[in-house]
Amino acid sequence: MHVEKADILAQRHSRLGLVHQLIFGVVLLVLPALTVLTAFGIAPGTVVDDLRRLPVVEPLELPELVPSPAGANHYVTQERVLRGDTVAALFERLGVRDSRALDFLRADATGRAIFRQLVPGRMLQAETNDQGELLTLRYFLGASSLLEVTRGSEGFVARNRAVAEAPRVYYKTATIRSSLFAATDGAGIPDAIAVQIARVFATDIDFHTDLRKGDRVSVVYEMLYDSGELVAAGRILAAKFVNDGRAYQAVLFSDDEGKDSYYSLDGTNRAKAFLRSPVEFSRVSSGFGGRIHPIFRNWRAHTGVDFAAPRGTRVIASADGVVASAGVHGGYGNAVEIRHGGAITTLYGHLSGFGAGIRAGSRVRQGDVIGYVGSTGYATGPHLHYEFKISGIHQDPMKVALPKAGPVPAQLRAQFEQVAATARSTLGRVSSAASARFE
Repeated sequence: MHVEKADILAQRHSRLGLVHQLIFGVVLLVLPALTVLTAFGIAPGTVVDDLRRLPVVEPLELPELVPSPAGANHYVTQERVLRGDTVAALFERLGVRDSRALDFLRADATGRAIFRQLVPGRMLQAETNDQGELLTLRYFLGASSLLEVTRGSEGFVARNRAVAEAPRVYYKTATIRSSLFAATDGAGIPDAIAVQIARVFATDIDFHTDLRKGDRVSVVYEMLYDSGELVAAGRILAAKFVNDGRAYQAVLFSDDEGKDSYYSLDGTNRAKAFLRSPVEFSRVSSGFGGRIHPIFRNWRAHTGVDFAAPRGTRVIASADGVVASAGVHGGYGNAVEIRHGGAITTLYGHLSGFGAGIRAGSRVRQGDVIGYVGSTGYATGPHLHYEFKISGIHQDPMKVALPKAGPVPAQLRAQFEQVAATARSTLGRVSSAASARFE
């Protein structure tokens, strides 16, 4: 009995000890927290605020708040000049709705240059406002000259300014699958450069009939930039065309007067004294010889060649010469006749208009714009009628033997050899590159 009681008492004391330990532990944990709470509770009350406060009132003049007008939006767009384009058509694509701007360009001596120098492939850039009014117009006239038209408080101002940024040089090669333009498009070569390729090699290759699948073209050319923006294609510096297994090369070289010409690498001039076609990339719609006249429906001799092309396409002089006449010429409508050396004359008929400065007595150089394709006179549609006469006798412009222009002048031969050597090396590297294909 005593033993059991002792055990019970021992268990009780043991349980009481555990309880006391738990209570003591809880007190130790809670005590710091109570101390912190007490400190926070007492501290604010212990600060005595006896500072004297004096309110100060000072009136301030506030500026009158006026709502600021919404900023005017400016839009910059650019378009590439296409064959047959007009300034009005380009304005339409650029979103320019400003008749005053067009009137200014027609009337201003500097601004008028844009009408006679719309070269396919070049870029026209316009800045307009919300109403489509023209603010700024930029157009490259050449590799180093830019026509810029700006709108000011007193109206428009046109000026020619130099392009400070040097042209960038590109190297491309392409393989012909169907046409020259398809190949150059596939290789990323601009249309303006493709047109130049055809012009440079036109004395040896008829791009209407001579192209073969697998022909290759390699070209080194410039692209023109202004303020870091691409504006237009520049000149071909060197090119090689392999047509039906035969290779033709060309390199750009400037003479003493700064005139650019293309020569073969041996120094012979690639240009002929006369161009076969005075309209770039047109098609022959009616050849030389007899035919049924499309209007009078009778058999008549056709004394020239008709080139079908869109209205407004540029017509260029086929050779250097002097304008014999420019005006309405019977059934030819608006026509230009040019006298060349060697008793040769050429005639360009059915024009919609004349190039700047084209009048009787004015001198022209090969490639100068003398007019634009139209359908004036006896014509059923827009085309150019082109005649070639020797001593007054009509010849077939597509078959008559055309003399080549002169070679590199003797005094410039050494300088040309250096240029040709560089071109030969560059074309060799470009030609060996994998060509871009367009199926």
